[in-house]
Amino acid sequence: MEYAVNITRSMHIAAMQSATPGQTEAAVAGIVEGIAVGGGGRLSYPCIGTVNGHILHNHYHGHTLQKGQLFLLDAGASAPSMYAGDITRTFPVSKTFNTQQREIYQLVLQAEEAGIAALRPGIPYRDIHLQAATLIAQGLKDLGLMRGDVEEAVAQGAHALFFPHGLGHMIGLDVHDMEDLDENWVGYDASITRSDQFGLRSLRLGKALEPGFVLTVEPGIYFIPDLIDQWKADRLHTSFINYDALEAYRHFSGIRIEDNVLITQNGHTVLGDLIPKSVAAVEAIRDGGIYPQ
Repeated sequence: MEYAVNITRSMHIAAMQSATPGQTEAAVAGIVEGIAVGGGGRLSYPCIGTVNGHILHNHYHGHTLQKGQLFLLDAGASAPSMYAGDITRTFPVSKTFNTQQREIYQLVLQAEEAGIAALRPGIPYRDIHLQAATLIAQGLKDLGLMRGDVEEAVAQGAHALFFPHGLGHMIGLDVHDMEDLDENWVGYDASITRSDQFGLRSLRLGKALEPGFVLTVEPGIYFIPDLIDQWKADRLHTSFINYDALEAYRHFSGIRIEDNVLITQNGHTVLGDLIPKSVAAVEAIRDGGIYPQ
């Protein structure tokens, strides 16, 4: 799996180095897939490479990149052994993030790094998911996009307007390992059952972690105009969401950051070599910096 992740690493760095305004999403996706094949395997799942990162599982590659946009790349290589990598990075089409993008990016990165740091045997992954949701809600409150009691907002699911999916899933020979058997059999057990709440119900892995588990950690923040309009019209969670402030983010799209992690006897190990994700590292690559392959 580390071999798969390191091929995936090369894919993401190449995308950051090569993406330019005027290029199509398809051109970036083609570069990424070529590196996967060149590594002796193939893509471990259809590439998500899009300037519309707020559309989850978006495999359309027909848009042209423009300055000021964000490019979300969720792509992984499979090793010759068929084990999978699954990594997401988001970077600016311009050389740098603008202020609004940087603030949201830093918040997603904080949630991802805190989630990884908390991984250890015995802790339910649902708890890590809720930790990330609370951190995101607090950050959005600090930016004036949410309000009220943060823990109550998460308990009622208000944060899911911005973070509507689960924090991660099992990964192995299948990028969503064994989930064809039924996600509830794989990700839950008698002690932790699946929620029916919007957002939390999309968490594929909720049960307590065990040594040997390999999973993804992939928080995100998205501004989905249709969903915002629907919730606003239905007056959902008005105590927690500042709908007026969201107008300035209507065309933001979305940001997700993802790594693959092994649960060990005493903690965890992030698989593969470091894939750049700090603001400084991403902007250095976008400005023509050379990052070791």
